[in-house]
Amino acid sequence: MPAQGKHRRPKSVSLSRGIAAVTTGGAVLALPVLGATTASAAPAHSVAAEKAVAPVSVTAQANSVTKAAPAKHSVVSGETLSKIAREYSVSGGWKKLYEGNRKAVGENPNLIHPGITLTIGAKAAAPSDAKAGKATKAAPAAERTATAERADRSERTTAAPAAAAPATYTNDLDGWIKESLAVMAQHGIPGSYEGIHRNIIRESSGNPNAINNWDSNAVKGTPSKGLLQVIDPTFQAYHVPGTSTDSYDPVANITAACNYAADRYGSIDNVFGAY
Repeated sequence: MPAQGKHRRPKSVSLSRGIAAVTTGGAVLALPVLGATTASAAPAHSVAAEKAVAPVSVTAQANSVTKAAPAKHSVVSGETLSKIAREYSVSGGWKKLYEGNRKAVGENPNLIHPGITLTIGAKAAAPSDAKAGKATKAAPAAERTATAERADRSERTTAAPAAAAPATYTNDLDGWIKESLAVMAQHGIPGSYEGIHRNIIRESSGNPNAINNWDSNAVKGTPSKGLLQVIDPTFQAYHVPGTSTDSYDPVANITAACNYAADRYGSIDNVFGAY
């Protein structure tokens, strides 16, 4: 080749094959001849492939070692044993994870506190002897006893309250009417506060000792008495058990009069005049 060719960048040489005659000790050998580009590229490709494979194998081995060793996981808010078991692909799921971390988690696997550290891949601690087994059996029994005691306390706490103290009423017209209404309610006698009060004001002006000595009843010897001016025969016929037998008694008088009015008029509320 010309001398200047030594200072030029060699051009790519396409793959070519030829036969070169080499003489060695008078013998002629026919050898294949490859172009320079092809001869140098083939070994380079093989070395690169080997180098590419080597790191992958090392990485896979490293990962294998990492997965084999127990891992540590710090619990954060919102996590559950099920979620963590899925994240680490724990064989046996959350139950296996709980068995290996029962001491850290506690007795309730549904309640794990943020900040505790779980060991992924840890084995559940086996009882060291028969005593450990007895202790394990005793724990649920103690829990059942405690639960029963809590249930008993809860039942006592939520038990029906004691019977309410008897109602008290003031010793005046308002109190007499209210007490009479309570007695009437027990015996199914109709009537309202307004209806009773209206008729009392008309009949006696609210005087429990009022008596009528001038009308036809008085002439017959049975004067009208009390708040609602009831004659003795009517009071006795419509007296309500549990009240006084004295027709002047305010509550007894009101209740008997309302009982009579209910029988004759349907209710004391329907009475607007002499009855």
